[in-house]
Amino acid sequence: MAHAISESTTTTVDDYDAICRAVQLCLDGEATGDAGKVREAFHQDARMFGSLAGERYDVPISDLAEMVASAPADTGNYRARILSVQQTGDAAFVTVAEEGYWGTVSFLDYLSLARISGTWKIVNKLFAHTGGEPPELG
Repeated sequence: MAHAISESTTTTVDDYDAICRAVQLCLDGEATGDAGKVREAFHQDARMFGSLAGERYDVPISDLAEMVASAPADTGNYRARILSVQQTGDAAFVTVAEEGYWGTVSFLDYLSLARISGTWKIVNKLFAHTGGEPPELG
């Protein structure tokens, strides 16, 4: 019963802010090459799905953390913005625009989040490559 009481004291604004914090943690980690921030933002069993320059990246989220560590997004003009947040109970869906990833690449990200044990975690990242040519990734 105590769990239900604690949930009822969480407001829509509190949830919105917590969801945005989790997403921003991911974006900051990607920008700076901080794999620890990426790992903190995502549930450990999360996956990423999408295609970049004809290559599929349907992988465990640990692969994103490794890529971020070796090739940070921000090479001088990276920008990211949360475009929308939808939330119902313990489920949320966030749309993010990323521009200037590795200098010229643009993405739209669709992130699914779940509140697990009181903490919002990204459980899935689906991305669309919307512009620019990626560098050779080793």
